[in-house]
Amino acid sequence: MNMAEKMLQLARDAKDAGRVMARLSSAVKNDLLEKMANALQAQAGTLIEANEKDLADAREKGMAPAMIDRLVLDEKRIGAMADGLREVAALPDPVGEITGMWRRPNGIQVGRMRIPLGVIGIIYESRPNVTADAAGLCLKSGNAVILRGGSEAIHSNTAIGGILREQLQKMSLPQAALQVVPVTDRAAVLELLKLEEEIDLIIPRGGEGLIRFVSENSRIPVIKHYKGVCHTFVDASADYDMAEKICVNAKVQRPGVCNAMETLLIHKDIAETFVPRIVATMRHHGVELRGCPLTRVFAPQIKEATEEDWGAEFLDLILAVRIVEDIDEAITHIQKYGSLHTEVIVTRDYENSQRFLREVNSSVIMVNASSRFSDGNQLGLGAEIGISTTKLHSFGPMGLEDLTTRKFIVLGDGQIRA
Repeated sequence: MNMAEKMLQLARDAKDAGRVMARLSSAVKNDLLEKMANALQAQAGTLIEANEKDLADAREKGMAPAMIDRLVLDEKRIGAMADGLREVAALPDPVGEITGMWRRPNGIQVGRMRIPLGVIGIIYESRPNVTADAAGLCLKSGNAVILRGGSEAIHSNTAIGGILREQLQKMSLPQAALQVVPVTDRAAVLELLKLEEEIDLIIPRGGEGLIRFVSENSRIPVIKHYKGVCHTFVDASADYDMAEKICVNAKVQRPGVCNAMETLLIHKDIAETFVPRIVATMRHHGVELRGCPLTRVFAPQIKEATEEDWGAEFLDLILAVRIVEDIDEAITHIQKYGSLHTEVIVTRDYENSQRFLREVNSSVIMVNASSRFSDGNQLGLGAEIGISTTKLHSFGPMGLEDLTTRKFIVLGDGQIRA
């Protein structure tokens, strides 16, 4: 079989398996996820061994430390993957939910029932935990899933997929409901993206280059997440201690992830005091700062920001800093340079907090909290399938409900149309 035939067979098998998954009870799906979680932890040694092969390759190729961090699997992260599956199991099952029933004058009742999408293709880079997160969400929502991770994590993803598929087999469920594409050749992705009759949705997760490649080549609907240019605006009324804690967490905790802060906006009225303070703190944490001309008046030791820096997703310990006139200029900056991911305001001014919530239309808006909370697990969705920055059909972190759609149902008693 050539590559096109292999991917077609894989997708057809997934479609057949999806029909089985769609009719499973919540109890069976929850039991499956619990067994998968237990298996991941029981075989942590196998996963770490496989992950070491990927890490060795990454180091040999000179991958940046922040990117290597995304690749690491250790006991803690394996435990987090297992906990994510258990949290998804504990969530209400959206499949079969009937909403909005109403009666027409002729007596028929009309409503909408939530159903699985069918077959979902996930194309992603680096983080092997996506393999478990995506599998759990797709299976709980009654879908089949095809997972194609990056070449940098092929050993880790294959090992995770094998452990999860084993649990499907033990429960006499079709293993084709969860498939990890076994090759790293980009030709496999191109072939999958042609299969609009077999695959219902593609969700790419990774760098902007990957997202654009998938979007430009797919015949299948794509939910996109181009990049995470996340802003924090420290308003004039902000508590300095709170603002500093939020900014450090947003930038430093894990700089290589999409919900890390990339640009810090500071109200001019507090710049003289807050800029030297936050610059000193960030430099202590190893952050390279790039500031606008006014920022550099108060912190002349930092680099001058370029126009490209304002729209950059650094994914590293680099931060762009700009002083703004007021909340209006902060919002204008975000609208111009943001990526519709996550924006934060730190303020004690209620009116400004409400303006920020109403007028900034990124997928997640936060008041007095770190952008690192922009995550399905942290927001109570269990694991997440990704963060959509397109407004159709989902916007923001995607949980179970976002992997379903709704069909109309009509209940009658012999009515016919006149």
